Amino acid sequence: MPDTNTQAAARSRTISILGATGSVGRSTVDVVRAHPDRFRVEALVGGRDAAALADLAIGLSARFAAVADEASGPALREALSGSGIACGAGPSAVIEAAERDADVVLAAISGAAGLAPTAAAMKPGRTIALANKECLVSAGAAFMARARGLGVVLRPVDSEHNALEQALGAGRREDVIAMTLTASGGPFRTWSRESLETATVKQALKHPTWSMGAKISIDSATLMNKGLELIEAHHLFDVPAELLEVLVHPQSIIHGLVHWRDGSITAGLAAADMRIPIVNSLALDGVRLDLDGPRVDFAALGGFTFEPADRARFRCLALAEAAMSQGGGATTVLNAANEIAVAAFCAERIGFYGIAETVERTLDAMSAGALPAPASIADALTLDAETRARAEQILQDRPIHPI
Repeated sequence: MPDTNTQAAARSRTISILGATGSVGRSTVDVVRAHPDRFRVEALVGGRDAAALADLAIGLSARFAAVADEASGPALREALSGSGIACGAGPSAVIEAAERDADVVLAAISGAAGLAPTAAAMKPGRTIALANKECLVSAGAAFMARARGLGVVLRPVDSEHNALEQALGAGRREDVIAMTLTASGGPFRTWSRESLETATVKQALKHPTWSMGAKISIDSATLMNKGLELIEAHHLFDVPAELLEVLVHPQSIIHGLVHWRDGSITAGLAAADMRIPIVNSLALDGVRLDLDGPRVDFAALGGFTFEPADRARFRCLALAEAAMSQGGGATTVLNAANEIAVAAFCAERIGFYGIAETVERTLDAMSAGALPAPASIADALTLDAETRARAEQILQDRPIHPI
């Protein structure tokens, strides 16, 4: 009798990677390279680094490469000249890459910019390995309805949601009484409020555990990232907002906890290596793939510590929780305002606490709590654009915690 596990493991799948030149994309490339017999690359999408994207496309024998920045198109075409790899530039090329035939699409374009390509990648029966939390923050109900309608399989790539998905396998969903997402606490976990007033961009980018892009690193410093992850979990697992909790865990080994009605708790644990949730999300027919990576040495670690999240020092978490509880269009506004505020902080137009102030003022100005939930992806993008304009106006009209 044939070994079905061996047969399942032997099958290969075609993969496209949206956001291939970012931190999650490059970790995905590492996984794909480690399993050349399991994955064939159809398409790669990058931001503006044409040279890096071309190197990846050639090295992975991709069939198509697209760069989001239209101006980088000529450089990409030149770099791929003679390779036989088709390419394009600009939003339409990104959508083309997302729509090309592939069994699984790794969606890792950062921010709301990833919403339209990820929606375009949804095809009947396709697997979307979702690393873009903003899809669910900005258009949660509409995004999930589209996925269900098309029979799309969503696999979470964020370490917390991937851990929760695995922990949920221990029982029935109706027996879950709470779910906990852990946070490292970011680079400012032990800083006083007075010190945070003058925190710099360089300091905010020094995450103690993860190596990530600038936007998510700043979000981790403000704890907004954990707030966005709560909203993502709310939609992804269909869990009421009041059952979701945050716990600071500096060691970043326990990524998620599921609490059951009988008092049991299941946890998802792993080393702080993004390749682990990625390789799990790309598992073929439930067969786990090998990963040559770090293992947790519990004896060397010694112990775990936990702390409550400080919503007074990290106001962004409280704002995200409030928006999640309000529902409707509040989370769409929250995300767009935060992207504008983080960009302003990185440009040194505002200070660290100016991020939360900008988000809160924008939520108030948009009367976000009264807005209906976007009925479609297009509606979400429209509200996103309106919010960005309002947030920019707020920044221009009144300086907010300038450096």
